[in-house]
Order: sequence, then C-alpha cells, then structure tokens
Amino acid sequence: MVRKLVLILVTTAALGSAAFTPSVAAAGWYGYGHRPDIRADRGDIRADRRDLQRDHADLRRDFRDLRRDLRFGRFGDASRDLADLRRDRQDIRRDQRDLRRDRRDLFFDRHGY
Repeated sequence: MVRKLVLILVTTAALGSAAFTPSVAAAGWYGYGHRPDIRADRGDIRADRRDLQRDHADLRRDFRDLRRDLRFGRFGDASRDLADLRRDRQDIRRDQRDLRRDRRDLFFDRHGY
C-alpha cells in the first residue's frame, strides 16, 4: 500500500514538473524580446562598415604619405608612416573580425539559435 502511494506521488511529481519546464517560446525567443537585439546587431553592423570605410581611407592616406616621404628622402617620417600603416592594418583586421561576429550573431538571432 505504501509502495503504491509513493509510486503515485513520484509519478505525479515527475509529470507535474515536466509540465512547468520552460520552453523556447516561454524563454522569449518568439514574440517580444528578440527584435531589439536584431535591431542592435544591424546597427552595429552599419557602424562597423562605416568604421572600415574610414580605416581604408586612412590607410590610403598613409600609403600616399609614405610614398611622398620616401620620394623626398624623409626617412624618419617614412618610418613613422610605416608604423602607422601597421596599426591601421591591425585595426582593419579587428574591425573585419568584429563585423563577421556581428553577422554571425544576427544570423543566430534570426533563426533562434
């Protein structure tokens, strides 16, 4: 008798707890909650693209300055321009990596991963 009563209580507890487990819909992925995140990701992608355009323009300016300094024999200025070019390339790589990660996050947000 006691064994049957314990078995009934355990079964009821298991079924009751399974009914109250949160699902994906309850977690906020469907409906309200994910659209602001998608908007933020899109805005971040736009900002990263603008930053990349500015960095590429700065890189072209630095190349022009480097060629001019080498042509006129200003080797100290040329070495500073070369260091600036290295920093600009590193910044471009970081921005491209950030852009790739933002695109991946946007994809995951859209498809509910």
